[in-house]
Amino acid sequence: MVGGAMLVSGAGAASAATKADTRLYIRDISPNPVVVQPGSETTAYFNVGAGRDVERVELSVAPASQNFRTFRAKDAKDLEGWRWAIGFNENDYEGKWKATAVAFDEDGKEVATDSAFFSVDIEEGKAATVISRFDAGPSKVRKGKSIYFSGTLLEKERRGWDGVRGERVHVYYQANGSSAWKWVASDYTDRRGKFYAKTKAYKSGTFRAVYNGDSELEGTKSRTDYVRVYGPWWRR
Repeated sequence: MVGGAMLVSGAGAASAATKADTRLYIRDISPNPVVVQPGSETTAYFNVGAGRDVERVELSVAPASQNFRTFRAKDAKDLEGWRWAIGFNENDYEGKWKATAVAFDEDGKEVATDSAFFSVDIEEGKAATVISRFDAGPSKVRKGKSIYFSGTLLEKERRGWDGVRGERVHVYYQANGSSAWKWVASDYTDRRGKFYAKTKAYKSGTFRAVYNGDSELEGTKSRTDYVRVYGPWWRR
C-alpha cells in the first residue's frame, strides 16, 4: 500500500471482537504515475482488497493539493472484483492525487476506509511558434539591387512569447504571375530570436518567412510582404 492507512469506524472496531472481516485496502494503482500524452486519454486501474463482511465499496479520486478541493469529480467505471477504471486527460490536474476507498456492510453502514496516493504527469506537446514583424524591403527596388529581410521567431511559453535562439528560418518568394514559392535565403536566429537575410531583386513578387519546426517546436509561416521591382525604364 502506497501512502495509505486503513481507518476502521467504531462499529467496525467493535465487530473485530466477534471476528468480523471488514478489512479494506487499496492493493494497486496502475500505472503510477499516470502519464498523459497531448490530445489523448490514459486509463488508470484501481484494485481494492476487501474482507468477507464488506458488501459495497466506493472509490473516489481527487487532487491531493488543498488548493484543488473543488476540482471536478472523476468518473470511475466499476469493473469486476473491486476494480475501477478512471480516465485522465490533458485537462486534468498535474501532480499528486489521492484515491479513497470506503467500505459498507450489508446494512449500508461505513465499516472501513483506506487511501493511497498516485501522480498524474501531463506530457507537454510542441510549443507554438510565430514569426513576428517579418519585413522585406525596400518596398520598391531597382532590378539587380538587394532586398533585405528581417523578423523574429518567438515561441509560446507560460509567461508569454519569448525569442527562440539558434533556429533556421527560410525566406520564400512567389513572383508575379506564378503560383510557386521558391527558396531565396536563410538565416539562423540570434539570442533574441531575430534573423536577417538578403537576396537580389529580380521581379516583383511576394515574400514570406517559414520555420519548419523541430521535435519541441511547431512550424510556422510569417505574413507575406510585397516588393515591387523596376528596371531603368520605370518612372514615377
